[in-house]
Amino acid sequence: MPQRADDLDLASLRLSPGEGRRLELEVGIGPLTLGSERYQASPERVPVLLDVSRMVGGGYSLRVRFTAAVAGPCMRCLKAAAPSVEVEAREVDRPIERGSDGAEELESPYVHDETLDLSAWVHDAFALAMPVKVLCREDCPGLCPVCAADLAEAGPDHAHEPAPDPRWAKLGELEL
Repeated sequence: MPQRADDLDLASLRLSPGEGRRLELEVGIGPLTLGSERYQASPERVPVLLDVSRMVGGGYSLRVRFTAAVAGPCMRCLKAAAPSVEVEAREVDRPIERGSDGAEELESPYVHDETLDLSAWVHDAFALAMPVKVLCREDCPGLCPVCAADLAEAGPDHAHEPAPDPRWAKLGELEL
């Protein structure tokens, strides 16, 4: 069973330069709000594979992989949707040495004092990997713009009389 971890002490892994380790962990992903709708990762605590490598010269190379579903309303018909999302994200944390000029600084916003904020990183990676439109199915027709009927249930024969053009309304008052 994977170990539960929202923060990970990288120093406790005691990796020597060039050495790496793969960890199976369980991380909680908080809810996301998109377009005033709330979406939740399913399951709430997601099993992740974390690869940690100590770099020569200091710092860490990190990679996280996991699969989770996005549970929430369909953006077309508002029914429950749960498309699966595969996530793979990489981070490099190589702090700059004091007094070295021209050195490239690669600091991860998720690593502070050799502690990885795994929960925040997984949450952000999940949000970036989510589909642009969360749909209950790829061919979801959505709702009728006139009566808000579910077009998947109403069928292809669903139609409305076109509304009269308001510019011609006064002509309807004429008595002939």
